Amino acid sequence: MIGQGSKLNTLPQDLFIRLRNDILQGKFVAGSKLSEQQICDEYMVSRTPVREAFQKLELEGVIEIIPNRGAFVLKQTKQDIDDVYEIMKALESVAIRLAIERIDDETIKRLQELYELMEFYTVKADLEKLRSVNEEFHNTIYEATNNPMIMQTLSSCQTRVRNNQYRKEHGTDFLEEELAEHEAIFMAIVAKDRETAAAAAVRHIRNGKKRASI
Repeated sequence: MIGQGSKLNTLPQDLFIRLRNDILQGKFVAGSKLSEQQICDEYMVSRTPVREAFQKLELEGVIEIIPNRGAFVLKQTKQDIDDVYEIMKALESVAIRLAIERIDDETIKRLQELYELMEFYTVKADLEKLRSVNEEFHNTIYEATNNPMIMQTLSSCQTRVRNNQYRKEHGTDFLEEELAEHEAIFMAIVAKDRETAAAAAVRHIRNGKKRASI
């Protein structure tokens, strides 16, 4: 029974993460209404976790809840995205230093696996797979901080910007450059070089913003 209760308690958070990712990746059009019943049917949940997820999404500025009308997807403006990058530049440097202090061998091995997957998908120029692996690479670093606030904030930021970076109209010429940036971050983590890792992470964010605005 305890296990069941624990599982139930994670449902609103799991739904929130799934909905946030789907919204930010364009599954739901900006300005469109999110029907509670539609979400219940599509994600196979009851109305209570849907309402809780909606409240969290509104706090994050992803949707707007209008009394007597419902929940609507908000459009991310250029200013919104610029602000996210500023937050990332400030916090990523702190996060990677903390991660290096606390990271274990198993996590370093996982980062190596993810980097090797990036190499593979870069050769294939598979943007969808790269988006997913890229996000997991960064989230693995955030998790190594063992700091829930950093993890949540930066994970949310990554989700917001990732869809802008991997768009077909950008082509694939940037992939080798991006791979080299990830290699620099990974090698600095392996060497436990906090300053080099932090500088590489900030450079990666700055370049990512430039690539997203092409």
